[in-house]
Amino acid sequence: MFKKILEILKAKDLRAKILFVLFIFAVFRLMANIPIPGIDVARIREFFGGNQFFGLMNLFTGGALDNVSIVMLGLGPYITAVIILQLLTMIFPQIEKLYKEEGEAGRQKFNQYCRIAAVPFALIQGYSMIFFLKSQGAIGSLDPIIMITAVLSIVAGSIILMWMGELISEKGIGNGVSLLIFAGIVADFPNNIQRMFITFDQTQLLSYILFGLLSLLVIAGVVLINEGRRNISVSYAKRVRGNKMYGGASTYLPLNINPAGVIPIIFAISFLMLPSMLSSFLGWTAVSDFLNNTWVYGIIYFVLVFMFTFFYTAVTFDPKSISTNLQKMGGFIPGIRPGENTAQFLQSILNKVLVIGATSLGLIAVMPLIIQGITGIQEFAFMIGGTALVIIVSVALETMRQINSQLEMREYDS
Repeated sequence: MFKKILEILKAKDLRAKILFVLFIFAVFRLMANIPIPGIDVARIREFFGGNQFFGLMNLFTGGALDNVSIVMLGLGPYITAVIILQLLTMIFPQIEKLYKEEGEAGRQKFNQYCRIAAVPFALIQGYSMIFFLKSQGAIGSLDPIIMITAVLSIVAGSIILMWMGELISEKGIGNGVSLLIFAGIVADFPNNIQRMFITFDQTQLLSYILFGLLSLLVIAGVVLINEGRRNISVSYAKRVRGNKMYGGASTYLPLNINPAGVIPIIFAISFLMLPSMLSSFLGWTAVSDFLNNTWVYGIIYFVLVFMFTFFYTAVTFDPKSISTNLQKMGGFIPGIRPGENTAQFLQSILNKVLVIGATSLGLIAVMPLIIQGITGIQEFAFMIGGTALVIIVSVALETMRQINSQLEMREYDS
């Protein structure tokens, strides 16, 4: 481990990228402590303290929500925009063609549409949040000018955060959106530990030990799912160019058990928050009671994670493109004809692998609910349970994988 750190520090470009990511994290934490104008923060914290739904939202914003900061919505508006536009790729062929068939230029245009769509979503969510807090008595009556200023501050904070996430993806290491959510969870981790010790009950010592063991089980499951692969044998035909012969080698094509990584968890939580938020804002107590049922929440959460794993993989993984690239390079899967047959074979293998990956990821995601039922430690298990552990471990593994790949490239170049 110490040797790996030394290698990272010696690599000037890699060191610069990591320092850039840490700088963005610092700016994010600074913004998370800048309250929007005209709001009594102490009064808001008291209101959020007893609300489990807002506790989940606060977890993914690193405490920015109960600080009523300018980034109180986190990356929620942008994630919502991405989900909706990616769902539209399955309905409108023009959008699907733009995303899948027009190459890098098409994906850049699609991302631009996501950025544009995030603005109205941030406007709606920001106004709804202020209106809801006002209706619940968490904030007093606001002057129209202060209301407009507060909403515009929230929109600006969300868009700046979205831009920071894209800067990380472009100039740093890893996926910017995932890393900012990771930073928010880690930043609030000390508060959760402190809360655990404050509410510690010696009569529940066995439950805390059991909770720790189950948490280790969750971490092991996340590592297993993220690192698991199905290798498909690939051979390359021999080709003669001049007096030299090329090809004839055999290798393999790795298919991850969970190619979508942590994205299905993030999408499922964002999607699940929408009805909870609407029911809280509009006072639909029946809907809130229905979603607060542990079994109902757990089943819906599991189904959403399962579905989003398949959906996100279908959007980002194209067997036809891989088949075409293999054929261009003279590669083939033994026993399978190149072209359409190879694409169908890859899709068949991927579907079988995804059933295992999606099911495992769904079970890990609902693990905090299982932990709650077994140990009876409600708040602590909820705040840093399976969902947070899945994101922390998955993002850490993916980031380390990218760092290792860049180190290997440097060794290869030298």
